[in-house]
Amino acid sequence: MQQATPVNPAAVRPIAILGGTGPAGTGLALRWARAGEAIIIGSRDAQRAQATAAKIKQSAGEQANVSGMENAAACASADLLMLTVPFESQATLLKQLKPAIRAGSILIDATVPLAAGVGGRASRTLGVWQGSAAQQTAELVPKGVSVVAAFHNVSADLLNGDAPLDCDVIVCSDDPDAAQLARKLAAKIPGVRAIDGGKLENSRIVEQITALLIGLNIRHKGHSGIRITGLPPESYQ
Repeated sequence: MQQATPVNPAAVRPIAILGGTGPAGTGLALRWARAGEAIIIGSRDAQRAQATAAKIKQSAGEQANVSGMENAAACASADLLMLTVPFESQATLLKQLKPAIRAGSILIDATVPLAAGVGGRASRTLGVWQGSAAQQTAELVPKGVSVVAAFHNVSADLLNGDAPLDCDVIVCSDDPDAAQLARKLAAKIPGVRAIDGGKLENSRIVEQITALLIGLNIRHKGHSGIRITGLPPESYQ
């Protein structure tokens, strides 16, 4: 088991992971807790959030800074938010949380508008009127909140493990500073490289890649990710 980096509580900006009890949320929480980030697990059920936080802390090490709260309380306690909920829950949750989201917050959205196919397997992406799930988020959050699209194509199963990942994270946002912060968080995950994917509207392309990867994983029984080749080293900084 990997141990968490020692944390200086006064120097840490907490990350509230909304819908953090699911596989993607717990995986990101585990990796960031090991890197020394302060994590708040958000859930509709505070007790479930606390139980999940305790499990993550057990895996990350006793020095890990992980707590659990109801989603609205998590929003009120942090201005750096990570959204990891299914698409069918995204709009409803954001409308409920809008009064609790602090002015000037950054919200990183990993939502993918997946449609279930035969047997309940996600086989394709749904059309979103705004263009992408991330663009829908940008319409639903309070004015002044910066939305970043990222972490769509990272395997939740691998995030919840110990090994380094072999994956690039494409980050899209209309706010360059928010995008840079998201890229720094991505780079804290061993094996992950982060790339500036341009404006938020490009997130529609990144979201669609997820359905392709899921299909590959089903056919080949793997945990595929993506790597972008041919770019200079400074592209990943």
